[in-house]
Amino acid sequence: MQINGLLHTFPKELKLLIGAFIIVLSIGFYTGLLFVGQTSSANPNGIEEQYLGNETDEDAEVMKFKKSNQEMLTLVHNHILSMSIIFFLVGLILSTTKLKRKLKLFLMIEPFVSVVLTFGGIYLLWKGMLWVKYIVMFSGSLMTITFLASTAIIFIQLFHKKQ
Repeated sequence: MQINGLLHTFPKELKLLIGAFIIVLSIGFYTGLLFVGQTSSANPNGIEEQYLGNETDEDAEVMKFKKSNQEMLTLVHNHILSMSIIFFLVGLILSTTKLKRKLKLFLMIEPFVSVVLTFGGIYLLWKGMLWVKYIVMFSGSLMTITFLASTAIIFIQLFHKKQ
């Protein structure tokens, strides 16, 4: 059994392990997106309301209060640490795929930029820089697109026949 470093040449057992990991990781990732959709309506004003509250809106269906400093630090800390591990592992697996170098490099590095912009932006939004909600929305969307593309590429190449 010879492994030349490309995903499609890995032994069946390793491919199954990677496939199971990508499936379970994706379930967790997309469940998190469902949570975002439920709590912030997945739009810039919903994001602002989620962290700054809506106490002044008498017509609000659900009353939300501004997050505390401890809640914000916990949220930012947990998400930056966990997402960096997620994207490191996905990037490591993606590095073994047969893909154009520049695209591969973009898909491996971009999520780290988006993690900092998204969760750093959420913190800055909470601190009063309201315009960053658009950066949070854009970077969060880009992070999701790169996750989807990376995991799809990995999954497709897992079942690519050896040549």
